[in-house]
Amino acid sequence: MRFLSAEPKIRLTKAFATPYRNVVATAKTCYSSKGIVDDANVGERGQFGPLAQSIYEAGHHTTFQHAHFQFAMENVSRQFLWSFLHSHPFYNSEQVSQRYVHVKPETAFVPDLPGAQLAVYRECLQMQFDAYEHLCGLLEGPTRSEFYKRFNFSERMKDRHERTIKKKSQEAARYVLPVATFAYLYHTVSGITLLRYWRACQQQDVPGEQRFVVERMVQELLAQDRDYEITLQEPLPAEFFPEHGLLAGDAAQARAFCDEFDGRLGGRVSRLAGHAGNAEELVADSVREMLGLTRAQLSDDDAIGLACSPAKNRLLGESLNLSTMSKLTRALHHASFTFRKKLSHAADSQDQRHRMTPGSRPFLSAHLHGEPDYITPMVVRSDDAARRFYDETMARIWQKIAKLRAAGASAETLVYLLPNAASVRFTESSDYLNLRHKHQMRLCYNAQEEIWQASVEEAAQVREVAPVLGRNLLPPCGVRSLAGQKPICPEGARFCGVRVWKLDLKEYQRVI
Repeated sequence: MRFLSAEPKIRLTKAFATPYRNVVATAKTCYSSKGIVDDANVGERGQFGPLAQSIYEAGHHTTFQHAHFQFAMENVSRQFLWSFLHSHPFYNSEQVSQRYVHVKPETAFVPDLPGAQLAVYRECLQMQFDAYEHLCGLLEGPTRSEFYKRFNFSERMKDRHERTIKKKSQEAARYVLPVATFAYLYHTVSGITLLRYWRACQQQDVPGEQRFVVERMVQELLAQDRDYEITLQEPLPAEFFPEHGLLAGDAAQARAFCDEFDGRLGGRVSRLAGHAGNAEELVADSVREMLGLTRAQLSDDDAIGLACSPAKNRLLGESLNLSTMSKLTRALHHASFTFRKKLSHAADSQDQRHRMTPGSRPFLSAHLHGEPDYITPMVVRSDDAARRFYDETMARIWQKIAKLRAAGASAETLVYLLPNAASVRFTESSDYLNLRHKHQMRLCYNAQEEIWQASVEEAAQVREVAPVLGRNLLPPCGVRSLAGQKPICPEGARFCGVRVWKLDLKEYQRVI
């Protein structure tokens, strides 16, 4: 793939010294009668190659998980990150934030397109970046108004508060930016994940950018250790994937689907679509099993409380998440909940980072229809001028996308111009243990607003079907208050300004 913007820049920054020999050493250790086998004692490539190939083909891939590789990535699109790099659980990333870092103009992915298509594509990008700058200014007034509803004005703190107001304004303004906007990040994966990347890099939605970036990652890997050639397979062709041929890009079909999905949501951001009907019984029985107690000795409510009530289980108030390390809290795995959700691309890019609450994200090209289809931030909705400009901008974006489609552009190209506000419809499931941790992070008033709203709705719906579990879905301050932890708010200088731990879930309200 050729680029008219800056090419993705991929560098391997940290790695095991002899990663492939470590694969073989760990495999040999499993069957060693002489103790640990060291990397240096696995022989030459001709000796260990057949063993490595054999365990790889047999699917014994835990040996390939030990070695990790950290990459520095620049000039990669937000769409690529969302669609491919962050769409699975086996990675770690730290990327530049659009919430708190001002986005510079002309920092977006531009593919090599024919003349007429390229002109429309560039016009749309420029319009989106101009709209971002204008909206940043428009939103400072309503953001400042909402901010000082929470905090008393202080001349001493004015400069610091103004910086916060500016950041919160650009957090909402970023919704007009294209998903083609560049990001830079550190990305760390194991050896087996990198091999999977290469094998699967030609699937939709952004196969061109995926293939280019992952090929650079593989080149960096082989420069570090040529022995990976032993098990490196070629990428699967696009037609090998089950979606091939089903992504027709029919606008009427996409519109019918979106309307049906939204109808099932019933006006919610997140709707409970399924759950274990005996969730609380499963948790209670599991706790009693671990303790060797009968129902007569420990009631359901008390058993569940030992696992998930911060008042009874003070481990839950720890900043370091210890829930998977404690035997009793692991009982919470057995309760499960599934939600049907609709978030913006910007919000879902954060939501998907909760890798233990996995979702089945869509091919965005299959949802693309001719009408504007987007989410509006709360602070934009609160101001008539900002709302008017925002809606006009969205209409212009979809007009440009329609013009580009008429010019014969591929679905892959069209998707890059979607704004961060573009609607993403999907289903997400979680066991209660990981849902509890997610809500502890996302019911905080500092959390991204859409994920916060979804979490409020989810907690309320869980309370309806599993009240004992539901009432323990709390923000961090609520958990720490019940656990007796001080300070109650762990955010320090980032305190949201609201004593949320004193509120009932029905009282949760916010604009910024």
